Amino acid sequence: MAGELVRFLPRLPNDAIWATATTDNGVTVIRISRVLAALLAAATIVPLGACSGGTPGSETITAETVRPAAPRQADGYVIGAGDQLSVFVYRNPDLSEAGVAVRPDGRISTPLIDDILASGKTPTQLAREIEGRLKKFVQEPNVTVIVRGFIGPTDRQVRVLGEATEPVSIPYREHMTLLDVMIATKGLTKFAAGNRAKIVRVDGAGKSQEIRVRLADLIKDGDVSQNVEMMPGDTLIIPQSMF
Repeated sequence: MAGELVRFLPRLPNDAIWATATTDNGVTVIRISRVLAALLAAATIVPLGACSGGTPGSETITAETVRPAAPRQADGYVIGAGDQLSVFVYRNPDLSEAGVAVRPDGRISTPLIDDILASGKTPTQLAREIEGRLKKFVQEPNVTVIVRGFIGPTDRQVRVLGEATEPVSIPYREHMTLLDVMIATKGLTKFAAGNRAKIVRVDGAGKSQEIRVRLADLIKDGDVSQNVEMMPGDTLIIPQSMF
């Protein structure tokens, strides 16, 4: 058979891309040039590489192999833009405010204080700073800041993108899990490829990590091995199914 192919498929001319020939058995054989063969090989390899990897420079792991979150010492709630605060000044009701909104620039205004940065501080830190500002108006002011509505700073939110029923940014809570996030976003859409979802996590050193999670197995089959503990700043990406 090899001899037949050699006879029926002579060397291609320099400007030919492919040629066909028929053997004695009626089989049509296509002979392609080396250039076309190289192009076909490249077209096959590149998509496979693109599908197999995640974001360049990131570590990709699965939910089963994710490292447990290290216990962290509680450092108090950090105020963020959009939070609703109450500022209470002891024995000074005229200086107290029951509803103070943290503006998008992270600042608030209270009586006698036009502008003070609240975002990024704990309620106690903000209270001490307000006391310092009030000392020139009130003798020994005693201030308490209470957070009434919680959003938190952006680096402590969990973002959900893609095929969730209600994609949203969620204020992080201690020991929040992937299932908590899915309950908050009301589950997956009918177009979601839940088992191809991933959590993108960036550590303090700026290193990115991708955690592959099978959301459909978690929600529909109760596979608790996929119920990863979330971390502040995580982004959950749920792709759309191709079919």
